[in-house]
Parts: sequence; C-alpha cells; structure tokens
Amino acid sequence: MKNPTVQKTAPRQAVHLPNRPGHRIVRRFAWLAVLLMVNLPLDARSEKHCPGIHVQILNIENSTGTIACALFDSPEGFPIEYLHSATNIMVIKIRDKRARCDFEDMPKGTYALAVVHDKNMNGKLDTNFMGIPTEGYGFSNNAKALLSAPSFSAASFPYDGEDLDLTISLHY
Repeated sequence: MKNPTVQKTAPRQAVHLPNRPGHRIVRRFAWLAVLLMVNLPLDARSEKHCPGIHVQILNIENSTGTIACALFDSPEGFPIEYLHSATNIMVIKIRDKRARCDFEDMPKGTYALAVVHDKNMNGKLDTNFMGIPTEGYGFSNNAKALLSAPSFSAASFPYDGEDLDLTISLHY
C-alpha cells in the first residue's frame, strides 16, 4: 500500500486594497459609524422602550415560592379569582427577598393590583380554618383587607399610558 501524499498549499496572504483616496474616505466613514454606535446610550441601541406599570414588591418574608401579580381592569373577580378574572397575570421567582412585576404596553384605563406570595406555588392564596391568609398579600393603593378583601374601587388607580411606578407592601 502506498503512502498517501500530502499536498502542501501556500499560506494565505491578506488582501490589501490599494491606498487610493476613495478607499481612505470609505474606511474613515466606517470607523466614524462604529465610534458613533459605541457612544450611543444603551436605550438608543436596544429595542424601543414600552411604557408600562412597574410594580416593586416590598416586605417579602422569604425567597420561597413565587410572587403572583394580578392586574384587573374591572371589579369582576377582584381579587379572589385572580387566575380566572385578571386582565394580566405575572408569576415570578423571588430573588433575595425581592421581586418586581412589569406590565408593559398596557392601554389607558383604571386598574387594580393584587399581589400574592405563593410560598407553596399552588396558584392560590392559602388560608387557615378561619379564612385568614397564611401567605403574604397586598393591593394597590395599600388597600386594607379587614374582614374581607378590599373592593376594586378601594384598590383602583388611573393609568394614562405613560410609565407608572408603584410599590406594594405585603402583609402576612
């Protein structure tokens, strides 16, 4: 059996463009474009910012489970039937006892928020035998839940389509 022969190829050489005045101008414009892009603010280079309702959740007891933010646009089902009646629901993991819900590109209107710290991730606010919640909860406008959940009107707020920052404190 013959040894196969290996063909050697010449090393690749860089292709150089002639140093003509027109080529220098093109290179300068290319470098200028790169420098301008690098110096743009990050928002100008990324996707278009969508205004929305941004909710910071405070007083989270621990990082176990999830936070469910339910946004309602009517009193129907507020706040108990949040899985069935909410306009938008966001369920997020808790990181270092912190959570934030961002509802972007929402139409103008009147809304109310209900937030639940679902420790066991069963999709509902757990209660004891007397009906008292055993997991954290909170509402927009810091609406109070005395003997029952607050009404939609007590927790409602107007939204004008621009950025709106809210904070909701959880109660345990």
